[in-house]
Amino acid sequence: MSAFGQPKIEACHVQDQGGEMAGTWAASVSTNSVSARGGFEWWSSMVAEAVIPVSITCERVDSFVGEAASLQLPRTQVSAFRFSPMSACRTPIHIRRADPESYFLFLVHGGPVGLEQRRNNILLRAGDMALFDTSVPLACEFRDGRQPPRLTMIRLPRTAIPLPLGRTDELVATLLPARTGSGALLTSYLTGLRDQAAHCDEAELLRLGSVGFDLATAFLATRLDAASGLPADTRRQVLLARIHAFIDHNLSNPQLTPAHIAAHHHISVRALHQLFRTEASTVAATIRRRRLERCQADLTDPRQRSQSISALAARWGFLMPAEFSRAFRSAHGMTPTEFRHEATRQARTAPGHK
Repeated sequence: MSAFGQPKIEACHVQDQGGEMAGTWAASVSTNSVSARGGFEWWSSMVAEAVIPVSITCERVDSFVGEAASLQLPRTQVSAFRFSPMSACRTPIHIRRADPESYFLFLVHGGPVGLEQRRNNILLRAGDMALFDTSVPLACEFRDGRQPPRLTMIRLPRTAIPLPLGRTDELVATLLPARTGSGALLTSYLTGLRDQAAHCDEAELLRLGSVGFDLATAFLATRLDAASGLPADTRRQVLLARIHAFIDHNLSNPQLTPAHIAAHHHISVRALHQLFRTEASTVAATIRRRRLERCQADLTDPRQRSQSISALAARWGFLMPAEFSRAFRSAHGMTPTEFRHEATRQARTAPGHK
């Protein structure tokens, strides 16, 4: 897995001892397979090329399994990893060999992760974030837990971060809770990026990279109480991300209108519409599209077949059945009833259906 000239996803896999593939992490990927016998050596080389050179040790080399996916963008790189328990060490020799002069901000999804750098020693669990510096020796221990070690990382070039270097260094190898506020926004971005990127064109991928970099920068700035010093465009991107998250969490509210959204975020309706000028659709169109997406998912869900179409529509803010039917037909070329019948028919004729 290497750097790419154009935005795309590449996935790499290590097979288990039985030769079975551990799984594909992205919807559209190019795949490289390695035999179990050479898997650990391949993994070590891949990490050195895709992230940074490190020395990796593992108690069970012969049974080591790992998966990795990377999305390379002009402003940043996002990588996702899942692997067997192991330890990693970066020494001055590794740093002299290759140093991207970057910070990596990573989110833990699976088993516990121990990180030691700059005389700080922390233990992270699922939902925690931490920052490490590629220019300073470090040690990581990826431990066995109820789930295998799994994490997502975003690379932040040191010279591109609009924060004083000395201030950013204060956060290296410190526990960064990310369950609320700007941390929750960044967590949502990192966990959903893989699925989103699989359906994006090049222009959308470029925007996703910019959004991710700004969210990560804002998260660090908030931890340093320095958010007010961020560039205006970064603050704008973060506000947009907050607004999109608010919309997603309030689709069931019939009172979700531009005025309601603007009031919640302490801006004028005019300012809200100005923010959305660079978006793919207006505020109202965004609300309608996302409500229709939720309705579409419910109409294809066999567990929801006993629910009337009007009840499903009302659940997502469509209180007028006729209005919902028109909007759905405009988006999908058929009525909600026709769509549900077709989804049911396809499910019954699908291979493996009993």
